[in-house]
Amino acid sequence: MESMKRVRKAVFPVAGLGTRFLPATKAVPKEMLTVVDRPVIQYVVDEAREAGIEHFIFVTGRNKAVIEDHFDIQFELYDTLAQRGKDDQLARLQRLQPAPGQTSFTRQQVPMGLGHAVWC
Repeated sequence: MESMKRVRKAVFPVAGLGTRFLPATKAVPKEMLTVVDRPVIQYVVDEAREAGIEHFIFVTGRNKAVIEDHFDIQFELYDTLAQRGKDDQLARLQRLQPAPGQTSFTRQQVPMGLGHAVWC
C-alpha cells in the first residue's frame, strides 16, 4: 500500500458577489460578516489549520481587499494594544495571525463561477 501524501494547501474561492446577503454585501464582503466576534472567513481558516492545512490560498474579486487586510499584520494596532497593557487581546490576535508565507491571494477578474475561481 502506498503512503498517501498529506493535504497541506487549501483554496478558498471568496470572489463571489454575495447576492444572497444583499444589501449587506454592497459594503462588506460576505466572508467578513461576523459571527459573534470574528468574521466567517476566520472560522474557516481556523478549522482548516486544525485539519493540518499549512498554506491558505484565497481567490478574491473586486472589493475584497479587506480579506487580505484581515490576515495581514497591523503594526499600529499591535503597538497600541501593547502600550495599553492589553496583553490578552494582543496574544489572541497573534495566535490567529498566519505565519509569513502561509497565505497567498490571487484575483478572479471576471465572475465566471466556482470552477473558474479554482482554476485561477
